[in-house]
Amino acid sequence: MDEAFQQVDFGPIKQFIDNDDVTDISYSNGGQVWLKTLSSGVYRVENTGIDNALMEKIAFQCANSMGKAFNMANPFLDAESAELRMNFVHDSIARNGIAVLIRKTPAKIRLEKEKILAEDYVRLDIHDFLLKCVEGHCNILVSGETGSGKTELVKYLAAHTKENEKLITIEDTLELHLDRIFPHRDIVAMKTNNIASYSDVLVTCMRQNPRWILLSEVRSAEAVMAVRNSISSGHNIISTIHADKAESIPSRLYSLLESNIDLEQFLRSIHRYVQIGVHIKGYYSTKYKRFHREITEVVEFYVTENNEPKHNLLYKKTPDGKVFINNPTKYLIDYFESQGIIIPPDILVKQQFVDPNAKKDDDVMVLNDDVKPTEIVDNQNVGQAQVVPTPTNVQSITNVQPVNNNISRTNASAEVDAILNGNNVNVLNQTSNMNANITNEQLNSNVSQIANNINKTTVAQVNSNAAMPNINNIPNS
Repeated sequence: MDEAFQQVDFGPIKQFIDNDDVTDISYSNGGQVWLKTLSSGVYRVENTGIDNALMEKIAFQCANSMGKAFNMANPFLDAESAELRMNFVHDSIARNGIAVLIRKTPAKIRLEKEKILAEDYVRLDIHDFLLKCVEGHCNILVSGETGSGKTELVKYLAAHTKENEKLITIEDTLELHLDRIFPHRDIVAMKTNNIASYSDVLVTCMRQNPRWILLSEVRSAEAVMAVRNSISSGHNIISTIHADKAESIPSRLYSLLESNIDLEQFLRSIHRYVQIGVHIKGYYSTKYKRFHREITEVVEFYVTENNEPKHNLLYKKTPDGKVFINNPTKYLIDYFESQGIIIPPDILVKQQFVDPNAKKDDDVMVLNDDVKPTEIVDNQNVGQAQVVPTPTNVQSITNVQPVNNNISRTNASAEVDAILNGNNVNVLNQTSNMNANITNEQLNSNVSQIANNINKTTVAQVNSNAAMPNINNIPNS
């Protein structure tokens, strides 16, 4: 079929097919040509010389090459070559003229580390973490809208699997082309059709003993069951799905089932076997003055000891450019260990709080380990970079031991405890609104204001024997 398509006369369309920046060519409405590109997004081109007659000619040439008909009785035509996917709709159905979409699926990996870091596609720490997830054989699902670049990310991640690990791709339309990109590797490319369904191909796939199974996209109930069966049998997957955010991936899988399977049971199985969800967004960026793609979310899925499905927001970038980061839970760390990979608990956040004296990346919000990221995102003002202490951290101030043991712990420190407990809400309100660049002197000043409410005699005794230490040096009880 590929050799036959080489004989198709694409005419003026050939210039767009040969342009590596162009990913999709859309023709509709009696002569309009729209391009989707990597650099500029979607835009219309004028005076192309492309019309209904040319598109009908190309459709007939493709139909003849495939031994199919394209007419009023057969108004739809799908044509697929090694690097092109074409869809034609006859003008008996598309009443304003033949409709055509040509999608390019080149056998190359467009993403390169230096390029994606320079173009702000992903942060370096998140990039390295995702590659560590591939090394640790995590099951990964990539979500995003059409054209956001989900398949390209899957190809990039798959390129970092080990050379001696067998890969099998299962697709209904060929897009990954990993067998052509890595001809020296043990890769089997399988394609479903009207005869061989996802289930049929998956059964055969299991007998091929792969380490990785790559589904180009999960878009049907059959594909969902293929995902669940493959991961529950011990194989690793990387695939894509349409979802509005990473944390919605399990519920999106359930919605595709269209069955009466118990929701909680299904979510538990997905949260147990799918470790990582990644969300990609593509949009026109006013900052870069071009179409921009970036990873906006990375989520960890897990099931607690109480058998409850949960997620942990590891990374989030908001539309206004603010970044939220959190460390993985013990469940993901334990999974890495089961795969022979040791990762530090602070692989993403190197300390519980941002050091006010340390140099920090701009617009980065570090979340406390014992605070759920979703709660912080929902309840805090994401327009400001903040460090959010918890009641436990604030309460540790009350456990300061006086230097002079002659001062009674019951009379002095207990009274401090009572005042701090009584003003706990005020303390939290003060500290939660502090900027991440607050100095030690400012923080000590806030503590001093609270201490002024203590009996003057007691304060005089405390101040004469033990100066209030720097909060960073206060040990936890």
